[in-house]
Amino acid sequence: MRKRVFHQKPIGWVKLLPIALLLGACATGAIREKSLTLPVIEGATYVGAETCAGCHDELAAGQAEAIHGRLADFELMEAEKGCESCHGPGSLHVDDPDYGKILKFGELTGDEVAAICSKCHTDGSLMDWTHGEHAFADVTCSDCHTVHGAGVGASLKKTDPELCYDCHQEQQAKANFPSHHPVKEGKMNCSSCHNPHGELQTDEQARDLCLTCHARYQGPFVFEHAPVEEGCNTCHDPHGTVANNLLQQNEPFLCLQCHESHFHASRVGGTKDVKDTFSFDANKLESLKASDPAAYDDIVGNKLSPPEAIAKGYDVVIPFTNQFGSAGWTQGFLTKCTTCHSVVHGSDLPSQTAPVIDSNGDGWPDGGAGLTR
Repeated sequence: MRKRVFHQKPIGWVKLLPIALLLGACATGAIREKSLTLPVIEGATYVGAETCAGCHDELAAGQAEAIHGRLADFELMEAEKGCESCHGPGSLHVDDPDYGKILKFGELTGDEVAAICSKCHTDGSLMDWTHGEHAFADVTCSDCHTVHGAGVGASLKKTDPELCYDCHQEQQAKANFPSHHPVKEGKMNCSSCHNPHGELQTDEQARDLCLTCHARYQGPFVFEHAPVEEGCNTCHDPHGTVANNLLQQNEPFLCLQCHESHFHASRVGGTKDVKDTFSFDANKLESLKASDPAAYDDIVGNKLSPPEAIAKGYDVVIPFTNQFGSAGWTQGFLTKCTTCHSVVHGSDLPSQTAPVIDSNGDGWPDGGAGLTR
């Protein structure tokens, strides 16, 4: 008896595999990569560092103090050690002192200098150079590092953060704002968070870098705050702010960008009568105009106020529209959100409700949106 063979159609995830691979490549930076081209001097041969020192005696003296000049023979290939390991074979330059016949860093592109340096410097964080912002901005190794002198730690021209501030002046200004990370106090520096040869000092999300120090905000929590998962810089500017706690704006205005004002202006303790402050609902008025023109003319023609319309039994008002007028808005806007919502990064405590006015204006039910943690 012949067996029946069923040919199933590819399942959905197989169809999505090309898209997943593309997104994965974007996430790892495989697509956004700078190509490095090693410059070559055609027809030149190596002459040795002693030959170079015959003319460049001052550079040779500084090189003796630099890490490059103190490398042992076994750390470099014999034919490429010394000056020519970076500047290329110098025979043509010796015969004719033309800078076009030697690799001079000042006349090379950032990609070409990086290609020369990456012949030796390929380990650790240096592997990310071709994906980093500096590479794409045509910043080169010699912009930050001194090649012939001893330099400051890792052969830098200046200390961190002063070296970074030569270009990143906006970040330097922010570091002097009232709220800032302790960079100018010397307790951390730019490379505490940034990898100058790549991106950030983390292989994960940016928030994971923040959590290496601010671990208490990591969670998981029963009640999560979505922006915390999306990224700390949704609310914070890590370089410095005028507002407290590195917040991009002061409270409550930062919170109101996402959380529009709702029952906060109708909190217990107001003095106005609820029925005096309702507003008309435009949609309800239009419906009333079509269904009961006489009632509509009564409201519009006689210029009834919302309380008068309520008294006549017309259902054309919007409840919960700032029941306490300007006094209520003052209470809402001049109160910090963290006065009540103190655990903004997340909490395991059950939500507490906030009493609000019922839509009919009677009583204070134990309702609310349950935002207080």
